[in-house]
Amino acid sequence: MEADRNPFKVVVVTGVPGVGKTTVLEHLARMAQQRGLKLKVVNFGDYMLETALKEGIVRSRDELRRLPLRRQLALQTLAASRMVEDASRELGERDFLVVDTHALVKTPSGYLPGLPFNVIEKLKPDMIVVVEAEPEVVAERQARDRGRFRADIGGVEGVRELMEQARVAAIASAVRYASTVLIVNNREGAPEEAALRILEALGGLQP
Repeated sequence: MEADRNPFKVVVVTGVPGVGKTTVLEHLARMAQQRGLKLKVVNFGDYMLETALKEGIVRSRDELRRLPLRRQLALQTLAASRMVEDASRELGERDFLVVDTHALVKTPSGYLPGLPFNVIEKLKPDMIVVVEAEPEVVAERQARDRGRFRADIGGVEGVRELMEQARVAAIASAVRYASTVLIVNNREGAPEEAALRILEALGGLQP
């Protein structure tokens, strides 16, 4: 008797802004292709932003985390539903939907879970990955990224606190579907190592 899951495997990859998550996922996608694994990598924020832009709710991605809480929750639910619908048309039972998102988002009202119950109920993740890096490195990357507003995160100590709370949030989100939680260190200059660690863990999700 199988657990209530989506037909395909769902892997949620989280990490604080600037941790290098997107780069790690680029390496992961290439490695998976070389091994004959089919991955569909999607960005949760992209799905939310596309919907919010169409509705005229925001003008940029950074405005998403400053929306009223109930508006954010509605967008989260809609984005998760659309991801699953899109993946269902493309993926089979041996394939993977990889969701690039945040376990926790810092907002003016406090920390907002990136994977609350309404999202977990749609995604039904098999595994949640937390990509981490040294807080000093993450803070430096954030400072170099002129295309995004991240001053409200609070420098090295703010990054450290956010990373600690994000790990707790990921574990809490894993409880509903008994998702495994994998902590991966993205060492400076070696994102392929982090990608390989995730790829190896995917093997444990195969039939």
